[in-house]
Amino acid sequence: MKTLKIAIQKSGRLNEKSVELLKNCGLSFENYKSSLISTVSNFPLEILFLRDDDIPEYVQDGIADIGLVGENVIAETGVDVAYLQRLGFGKCTLKIAVPNNNQYQNIADLSGKAIATSYPVILQKFLDKEKINADIKTISGSVEIAPGLGLADAIFDIVSTGGTLRSNGLKPFADVMSSEAILIGRKGIENEHLVLELLQRIQSVMRAKETKYVVLNVEKSNLDKILNLLPGVKSPSVLPLAEEGWVAVHTVIPERDFWSHINELKAAGAQGIVVMPIEKIIL
Repeated sequence: MKTLKIAIQKSGRLNEKSVELLKNCGLSFENYKSSLISTVSNFPLEILFLRDDDIPEYVQDGIADIGLVGENVIAETGVDVAYLQRLGFGKCTLKIAVPNNNQYQNIADLSGKAIATSYPVILQKFLDKEKINADIKTISGSVEIAPGLGLADAIFDIVSTGGTLRSNGLKPFADVMSSEAILIGRKGIENEHLVLELLQRIQSVMRAKETKYVVLNVEKSNLDKILNLLPGVKSPSVLPLAEEGWVAVHTVIPERDFWSHINELKAAGAQGIVVMPIEKIIL
């Protein structure tokens, strides 16, 4: 049987979540901290641990069949790959930031200024779109220190919480691109059996994270009102309780929907509400 190869970050902000996702998919592997390759014992899959900048090209060139990498890295490398699944973690925004004492009013004020970044390709495309002629200073590492050292007037970098900007006396000036972790594949692999099977596992884990298993008790006379407030995967299960005239309602619903309806459920007569996490949902 063919063995599928997936490339993920060896270290960095996506590594831990990537490993967690694969483990939650029921994949068993070890020694990923000390090895560049790890073999999954219960699925025909090899995991390659690489620098994030290398992952898109490894996938494009077929060295890895699929890869898990930030959308910003894909855009910067300009590779031709298939987007298989957005993964919902590793979310960030690529922003232009300027010193706190800066008086720039709009994007046009960046014309003629120096901007330090590790993402010159994405930045150049943005500047071209805005018809701004700026001097891009390509550096690696901590670009946020560039203005303080007099190397640049502004920076362009990944921003998650904004804490690094604040600690370096910077403030967000313009949002350029939103990014999250993406599962990519080499072109033509989208419908291969092993890829589809792995995708099914990933999607089941993702659905489970976004939903909760809810059990509640209600009098039969209020059942219709409760059911109208419970949009689930399918029709809720209704089971009789030992107490005459009462039933237990079991359902699976998106967590955001549950919390927006909690007071309505209670007002409609729901009691003994239990909310439980779900490991996987396979449709």
